[in-house]
Amino acid sequence: QVQLVESGGGSVQAGGSLRLSCAASAYTNRFYCWAWFRQAPGKEREGVATITGDGRTSYADSVKGRFTISRDAAKNTLYLQMNSLKPEDTAMYYCATDLGWACTTYAYWGQGTQVTVSS
Repeated sequence: QVQLVESGGGSVQAGGSLRLSCAASAYTNRFYCWAWFRQAPGKEREGVATITGDGRTSYADSVKGRFTISRDAAKNTLYLQMNSLKPEDTAMYYCATDLGWACTTYAYWGQGTQVTVSS
């Protein structure tokens, strides 16, 4: 059974930083696509960042230069370092993973961690 557990969310002031973690089940090591998504109240879920098994990363335009996605395969953990946070970054953040190679759909999701940025 695949399990993803996010942590690291919280409340910060604009300009601050947070690092989100996503602890994954051990047998997810062979999964290729890993991603962070977020959903703010009243808005659709949006992709924030993606990292593949061979280390390729991609970011939403809204977070480029501020957020960094990384993964420690030895620890089965996905990270999202968020710097220069803005009030519009306030959302529930979810990690996701999938066996597929396209990184367009994700079968496995965590329960989410809340990030609140005050001005």
